[in-house]
Amino acid sequence: MKATLRTVRLALAEPLRISRSTMTARDAVWFTVEHEGLTGHGEAVTSVYYGLNTAELERQLYEAGLDLGRFVDPESALRERPAGDRPPAVAAAVEAALLDLCGKRSGLPAHRLLDAKSARTAPSTPGTPSAPSAPSARTARTIGIVPAERAAAQARSLADSGFTVIKVKAGAPDPEDDLGRVRAIASAAPRARLLLDPNGAWTSAEALQLLPRYAELGVEAVEQPLAPGDPEALARLAERSPLPLIADEDAVTHEDVRRLAGRVHGVNVKLAKCGGPYEALRIAELIEGSGTELMLGCLTASTLGLAPAVHLADRARWADLDGHLLLADDPWTGIGGADGVVRASELPGLGVRERRVGREDAA
Repeated sequence: MKATLRTVRLALAEPLRISRSTMTARDAVWFTVEHEGLTGHGEAVTSVYYGLNTAELERQLYEAGLDLGRFVDPESALRERPAGDRPPAVAAAVEAALLDLCGKRSGLPAHRLLDAKSARTAPSTPGTPSAPSAPSARTARTIGIVPAERAAAQARSLADSGFTVIKVKAGAPDPEDDLGRVRAIASAAPRARLLLDPNGAWTSAEALQLLPRYAELGVEAVEQPLAPGDPEALARLAERSPLPLIADEDAVTHEDVRRLAGRVHGVNVKLAKCGGPYEALRIAELIEGSGTELMLGCLTASTLGLAPAVHLADRARWADLDGHLLLADDPWTGIGGADGVVRASELPGLGVRERRVGREDAA
């Protein structure tokens, strides 16, 4: 197998402000694996929070590509997950490329391969009555820390486009600004389900004061209200919270989730955070029946980067898979989302194509 890299710049349609930073663009590194005339693709994106700059991603993915040379075929590489000891975002990109390639070699969409791995359903011939339908989910759409009037206009536009879930960023210096933004969004899109994400900006005392006020505004759940690093504090807060609390930055690894299972109401699983779709399946199986529910999240990335998670989307209570929708120009297509629903394809592999090619990627 031969691996190649390509680095591109992904610009956002408008700056995204959260409690700890404002983002306008990030680099993506596309990882392509070729074997016997077919290619599989994966994507990793830079992240200041996770300590991954462009050069480090390129180095790690280059070395991961060299590691693939010891495998005779992509199926054996996918079984052994050779990049599992590398940064999770790198492992996820390699696994996505192998999953894409294996799907193309077998003629099966990625979700069918993942179903077979998890034993949720056995693979069958495409088109037969027993073939599972392609996963889809109503995705949240994120509104950053912006003035209330701007947030209301965005919420109204999203509702008109078909979005029924809106995720609101919080953590402004003045908590009343956040409350005003949520109030404006709730008024502008009264039928939308609202999620709140302070990105760890609150103290426990602040959270205990603010959570009841957000409950009164109809917020459905709150992600990572406390600074990461003290999961016990988050678990204690969950016991007293009038709203479901979802761990994000405190739920990175399988062991992190094991400690929080049954103690928080949800965990946000991002493939770039946990290491790929197969690790996400392990986490989903771990929390099943515990009272902790699955949220599938993402980083801002292209359709290529989002596609593997979309193939798992029907397993989650909450889907926050809008990273590609925040871009000024998504260079890939194939999962939709502009109407509020992301959909996996029944095409082999990830089922996505590069827009510049102008045709389905037969590679």
